[in-house]
Amino acid sequence: MQNVFVYGTLRAGEPNDIRHAAASHGLAEPRLIGVTAVRGKLYDFGNYPGLVLDEAGSPVTGDVYEIEDELIAVLDEIERAYPGIDGMFVGREMTFDVAGERVVCLYYPVTESAVQDKPEITGGDWVAHRRSRVTNAEQ
Repeated sequence: MQNVFVYGTLRAGEPNDIRHAAASHGLAEPRLIGVTAVRGKLYDFGNYPGLVLDEAGSPVTGDVYEIEDELIAVLDEIERAYPGIDGMFVGREMTFDVAGERVVCLYYPVTESAVQDKPEITGGDWVAHRRSRVTNAEQ
């Protein structure tokens, strides 16, 4: 088992919901450990966000799940993060504080070069940002 921090389309209810990704590959449902935040900058790529860690940045909200090891390959495919190949998303490990406990997690930030022309998402929450775009478009 491993832990993963998800901050974008892998969050619950989003297009790549991690629970649905697991189910579609016959894997056990990920167990939500909790919600946390990491300091960084979140950028809008249109249909998904990208995170760049930055101690001077704002809190970026995400969910931490315990997952089966086999789900990592599925997440790598969704994020197009392949070992040994330079891409926009990269798989990294970091320790997160979740409900007062230190938890080592895999997460998928983007390379800094990928965000040069992208707008920053103020507020640090992709789900809230996406929902506000949908609400504004409907008005």
